Amino acid sequence: MMKSNEDIKTAVTQKETPIWEKKWLTLEEAAAYSGIGRNKLRELSQQKSCPFAILLGGKLYIIREKLDDFTDKQFRI
Repeated sequence: MMKSNEDIKTAVTQKETPIWEKKWLTLEEAAAYSGIGRNKLRELSQQKSCPFAILLGGKLYIIREKLDDFTDKQFRI
């Protein structure tokens, strides 16, 4: 499939924000960032006391700074 000039221009000029600068991460980004598996992050996020997960529009997001705080306080995950 051939891309239009506008698609190519957008792809070249659009810069992706690094994970460590994002406020909210997808589950996949949070797993890559933290080294914690997606299944474990999903399991932790389903607990009522989870401080780092948020549902927006039915999609799960991880608040990066709160995930950092959570992991800093854990002995075992």
